[in-house]
Amino acid sequence: DPLEFVDRMPYKARLAEARSDNGNHDAVVSADGVLGGVPTTICVLNGDFMMGSMGRAAGDGIIASMEHAIQTRRPFVMVVASGGARMQENILSLMQMARTTVAVNRLHANGIPYIVLLTDPTYGGVTASFAMLGDIHIAEAGARIGFAGRRVIEQNIREKLPSNFQTAEYLYEHGMVDMVVPRDGLHDALSRILAVLTKQPHEAKPINVSTPLNDNKKVRGMGETDAYDKVLLARNENRPHFLDYINGIVDEWTYLAGDRLYAEDPAMGSGIGYWRGIPAVIIGQEQGRTIETRQKHRFGMANPDGYRKAQRMMRLAEKFNLPLISLFDTAGAFAGREGEERGQSQAVAASMALGLSIKTPYVAVNVGQGGSGGAIAIGTADRVLMMENAIYSVIAPESCASILWKDNKFKAVAAQAMKLTARDMANLNVIDGIIDEPAGGAHTDWQTTMELLSTAVAENIAELQKIPADQLPALRAEKFMAMTRDVEIYGPETGSDHE
Repeated sequence: DPLEFVDRMPYKARLAEARSDNGNHDAVVSADGVLGGVPTTICVLNGDFMMGSMGRAAGDGIIASMEHAIQTRRPFVMVVASGGARMQENILSLMQMARTTVAVNRLHANGIPYIVLLTDPTYGGVTASFAMLGDIHIAEAGARIGFAGRRVIEQNIREKLPSNFQTAEYLYEHGMVDMVVPRDGLHDALSRILAVLTKQPHEAKPINVSTPLNDNKKVRGMGETDAYDKVLLARNENRPHFLDYINGIVDEWTYLAGDRLYAEDPAMGSGIGYWRGIPAVIIGQEQGRTIETRQKHRFGMANPDGYRKAQRMMRLAEKFNLPLISLFDTAGAFAGREGEERGQSQAVAASMALGLSIKTPYVAVNVGQGGSGGAIAIGTADRVLMMENAIYSVIAPESCASILWKDNKFKAVAAQAMKLTARDMANLNVIDGIIDEPAGGAHTDWQTTMELLSTAVAENIAELQKIPADQLPALRAEKFMAMTRDVEIYGPETGSDHE
């Protein structure tokens, strides 16, 4: 007690009382164990000891357990319940925020999985330091989590807050946690996550999916041009989408949510699992299938939050040297006021830039519509593949026809002129391969489609894993730089002067 702090009773007396009641020296308890078959270090900040407040001893305990995880190369799971910084230690408590953050940075630098389990309640200097810096955040259902307390905020802004404010579910909606899990589901959730992040062996289960019933009605517009037929096939409402591929191909899937800044965007799917036995990070746009799900997923048109979530996944893949798989399928990034206010252009640009720079194998597949910046944002991969009936373009043919032909009835002509099919992309050296589809299109036979797609991706990953990871960004960059070098560019003659 260097401050010799006294409120209604001396701090030393409070500590003695807490130790007597709780049986522990301070609020931190840590141990080694095995979780889902994976040796793991677990540290608990116990809310029963002085509200789980963080002082010097708690900070030292957290730091020591993190350093132990680094030394033993064990994943680190942090379980938190806390009222925040310990007031009786004042500035010395505040410094624990910085000290524990140093330890977290070391965890990340050493490639140690860091999973945070947020329980009820978790507030203040704990959430504002190590507890919100994990690779993956799990919130226990119903937990209250925040920086300032509810009453403090209401008094400050003189407003009544929503009833669900600062709940685990509220934080999920606002992009701060990956998942909300009831207590009886925590063991399974943690076990799945640890297995993938530590690359535990997994034998792939056979793909076994059924194709949705198709009414086989004639699609309006088919037969005008070969290119526009591909447009209609790419948009077919029965074509498999991101979550269909996940459910059919990926084992032990864990959906990871949130951009850690503003929101969870359902238009951009993301998570980890085993792709035919390969532990991987997987991202992609989800279009939805019913009216309700299409509205929820915004027809696969992501906001900035979705692209920033994809960036999170790129960093996660790089940290653990897991292959990154992108299944892109979108008409484009969402065009809206909120997206512009939150930086849609920056989010798309940053996604491209990060995708070009990550030091891990990256395979992207255009599984349907490759619409402009919204698609290439998650398409700057080592290997870019296209499904046979997918399309890739800077603008929709209908919009192109409206602008250049002044009438969208020329959409089929525009599609032909735009050269937007998979075969066109291969001829233009924009993609690295075409994945065959069943006769009639992917929507006619999901089983065969998924077998072809899963095999192509797995084969490309295997080839890329033979290349040293630190060489991949340069090779990736050169591939994209070479794409249009054979296009004749007109410019000033060498040596000419222009004012």
